[in-house]
Amino acid sequence: MLEPYLEIIWGFAKAFAVGGLICMIAQVVINFTDLTAGKILVLFMLAGVVLQGLGIYQYVVEFAGAGATVPISGFGYLLANGAIKGAEKGFFGAFTGALSSASAGISAAVIFSFLMAMIFKSRSKRN
Repeated sequence: MLEPYLEIIWGFAKAFAVGGLICMIAQVVINFTDLTAGKILVLFMLAGVVLQGLGIYQYVVEFAGAGATVPISGFGYLLANGAIKGAEKGFFGAFTGALSSASAGISAAVIFSFLMAMIFKSRSKRN
């Protein structure tokens, strides 16, 4: 009777642990290097691409679910996964596979960013 609920809680715990670990690694990189935020984002995205290319990130996704797919490294995983599947259709498929697999996320980001820009007034950050 409690088993389905415990399974859901265990899934949340795994996602939180893996997502937290990824964020902790990013915070350590921020604290101990002079890398800019943009460079760190690219580094983590490329890490997701490389780990998926080696077949490692898929295991992390199967274990942690959203804890591994929501961070920026999950976007790299998504691009690499689409490129690998698209490459089965040929050289051109490797490029279109990556773009088509990520198109929903990119479209949502653009649309919601536009909506927030229409709702809120942007201003410069004061130091």
